[in-house]
Amino acid sequence: MRPVLVYTLSRIGLFLVTAGMLYLLGLQNLFWLLAVSFVVSGVASYVLLSKQRDAMSARISGTLDRAKPEDD
Repeated sequence: MRPVLVYTLSRIGLFLVTAGMLYLLGLQNLFWLLAVSFVVSGVASYVLLSKQRDAMSARISGTLDRAKPEDD
């Protein structure tokens, strides 16, 4: 559960930082602020959070593999 939590909180934090920076740079329209923040933080998380994403993926796939009943 920890890798999922770390990745999720990192994505939220990255979104908030991006939104804050764009607000300080003068993007004050709420719709455009959220839309641009969503896109920019998504691209940034693809680059910056690859290790966390891989750890989360491994954790989820490991959980799903263990949950499957084995066929004899």
